[in-house]
Amino acid sequence: VQLQASGGGLVQVGGSLRLSCAASGSSLSIYVMAWYRQAPGKQRELVASITRSGGTNYADSVKGRFTISRDNAKKMVALQMNTLTSEDTFVYYCYMRDVWNNEYWGQGTQVTVSS
Repeated sequence: VQLQASGGGLVQVGGSLRLSCAASGSSLSIYVMAWYRQAPGKQRELVASITRSGGTNYADSVKGRFTISRDNAKKMVALQMNTLTSEDTFVYYCYMRDVWNNEYWGQGTQVTVSS
């Protein structure tokens, strides 16, 4: 199983980016999809998660600015990031956990917000 993330890049403060992540693997049954982010030398932190039924959870720092969504049929998760600040500059990782509690990580995509 592989997760392929895309959509990172350089954006100005106040701008928007959309991250996407797709899972391969025909027998995959995903329960939780999420996005984490990590700064160099720091622990990875949860940004947002979404369950198969659509229940969501957000870090306080992104509430009202970021929106997570998923397409179960396509095994995809997206993160719409609006009103970005320099404090959103991280490497972002997509994450999925299947119904058997197997965990999968994407390769990471850099998001840089410049002023």
